[in-house]
Amino acid sequence: MPNYDLHHLGAKTPYIDKYDPTLLEAFANPHPSLDIFTRLVSAEFTSLCPITAQPDFATIYINYIANLKMVESKSLKLYLFSFRNEGMFGEDCVGKILNDLVALLQPKYLEVLAKFTKRGSIALEPFVNYAAPDYADLKRQRLGRY
Repeated sequence: MPNYDLHHLGAKTPYIDKYDPTLLEAFANPHPSLDIFTRLVSAEFTSLCPITAQPDFATIYINYIANLKMVESKSLKLYLFSFRNEGMFGEDCVGKILNDLVALLQPKYLEVLAKFTKRGSIALEPFVNYAAPDYADLKRQRLGRY
C-alpha cells in the first residue's frame, strides 16, 4: 500500500474552529495526464458575519481539475469547519478557499461557489475561479456563466 503521508484520515478528529489553512492535506494524483473534473460539496459550511457576528450558512461547491496533487477530503472537511467562528463576508470566504487550495494543489483549474442561505430574502452566491495558462479558456467560459 502506498504511503500517502496523511495525518487526519483514520485518526481521532480534533475540530479546530479558528481558520487554519494548514489543516489541508494533499496526495499524489494517480492520473495527472487525465483531466478528471472533480466536484466536492460541503452542505454544512458556517462562518460569522463580521459585523453582526450572526452565523452564515452555506453549501460550498469546489470543482477542480488536478495537476500533480489532489485534496484529501477529510482534511478539506476540517479546513472548512475551521471557518465556523471566523467573522468574514461570503466573498472573502470563497477567496480564501480558492487561494488556499491553489497554493496547496497548483491545479490545472479550480473554482469555488458558495450558496449562502437567504437572509432578508437576499441570496448570496459568490463564485471565484483560477486556471493555469493552458486552461484560461475554461476559466473565461465558467466565469461567463455566473
